[in-house]
Amino acid sequence: MNEGSPRILVAGLGNIFLGDDAFGVEVARRLLQAPPPGDVRVVDFGIAGIDLIYSLLDGYDLVILIDAVARGEGPGTLYVIEPEMPDDGQNNTSVTEMLDPHDMDPAKVLRMVTSLGGRVGRVLLVGCEPTPMDEHADMSDGLSEPVRNAVEHAVELTMRLVADAHKDDGRTLSACTVAGDPAALAQPMSAGLKEANQ
Repeated sequence: MNEGSPRILVAGLGNIFLGDDAFGVEVARRLLQAPPPGDVRVVDFGIAGIDLIYSLLDGYDLVILIDAVARGEGPGTLYVIEPEMPDDGQNNTSVTEMLDPHDMDPAKVLRMVTSLGGRVGRVLLVGCEPTPMDEHADMSDGLSEPVRNAVEHAVELTMRLVADAHKDDGRTLSACTVAGDPAALAQPMSAGLKEANQ
């Protein structure tokens, strides 16, 4: 997309009223404490799916989504997942299905961007295993201890991914990368490589 420095969007996702779901929001907040490089945009999107769609339509060489992701490992485990972007033939997301301004389903967002003619060079998801919420609790303030401890590691991991993107070989990644279908972003996933928060 860009012959010079890659345009990079780092998007923190999540609901601050649902405990560990606020992981991506907190990581974005930490990243914003230090000014990012000029070609890197860091945004706390929260649950504003429509805002993320509009941003992705601007065109980026690399998008790093940061979110809580349940895959069955120990709470606080960090993952890097590279989903395959849907092509036009695979996309059947309707406008009415997506136009909920508070719907932050990353898989739907990616399908909607594709359906609107948007193109994103590469998408990575930095995910963190949440601590299961009390099924009787409607809301939960604050991150659990394992996820809170993982935030700084996720900040460092995200900065490393940005640094990798600035190398001559923009596809350099650590061994924690695992390919997956976009739909897996919204569902618990089974086996996969991970980066432990150690």
